[in-house]
Amino acid sequence: MGVHRAAIINVSSDSGSIQLAEEKLIYLKVYPYRISKTALNMISKCLALDLKSEGILCIAFHPGWIQTDMGGPLAPLTLEETIPDVVTAISNLEERHSGTFIDWKGNTVPW
Repeated sequence: MGVHRAAIINVSSDSGSIQLAEEKLIYLKVYPYRISKTALNMISKCLALDLKSEGILCIAFHPGWIQTDMGGPLAPLTLEETIPDVVTAISNLEERHSGTFIDWKGNTVPW
């Protein structure tokens, strides 16, 4: 991927993964957040299919649980350690990644 290519990177969360619902009990009762991320994942997949013919890549991206105002001090990741991984993961995106859900390390997250 480079400046010659358009991409839509939707910032999602593994809390929006239906397959990981039982593993992510920390999010169990945060229904509005989880539902919004699940919906974002669906729109990411739909947009990827819709925009494929125009060469626009679209993914759902889980940046990790990071120590920010929202993530709080209990989050295991810091901005300083995560930003380089996020930049690398996004820089390494290829056409085959369109319509997928990936994390800050470039790993596939189950839907």
